[in-house]
Amino acid sequence: MDPDCIFCKIVRNDLPSFKVYESDTVLAFLDIRPVNAGHTLVVPKAHSHNIFDIAQKDWLAVAEAVRTIAIAIEKGVGADGVNIAMNNREHAGQVVFHPHVHIIPRFKDDGLKLMPQREYKETEAATTLEKIRAAL
Repeated sequence: MDPDCIFCKIVRNDLPSFKVYESDTVLAFLDIRPVNAGHTLVVPKAHSHNIFDIAQKDWLAVAEAVRTIAIAIEKGVGADGVNIAMNNREHAGQVVFHPHVHIIPRFKDDGLKLMPQREYKETEAATTLEKIRAAL
């Protein structure tokens, strides 16, 4: 654990939280600045920084917890759906550098929008596909 990481402090119970779920490897708690009531963060208990360095076993535990908790959130708060999001690295909006997945309950007419979309330029999709496949 990182002694300065706010999520590690929550995992260690050094800071209070509204715990939604806990296992040996995962903790989920209400976001203190929710998009909608029920907005929950799911974190591995082991410290890492983001999707790029999380241990596979921790990621698998987080992913399964997210699935289970999303079902409970939708049912529990009567949501019409949920968004599941993870920001990785500063320029993608990551603020706390400990992996965390947001489960955001959504309601009809809640006023939230999805990310803007665009069309691929000519040959851009094929070129992008080649770059991704080469990195795999």
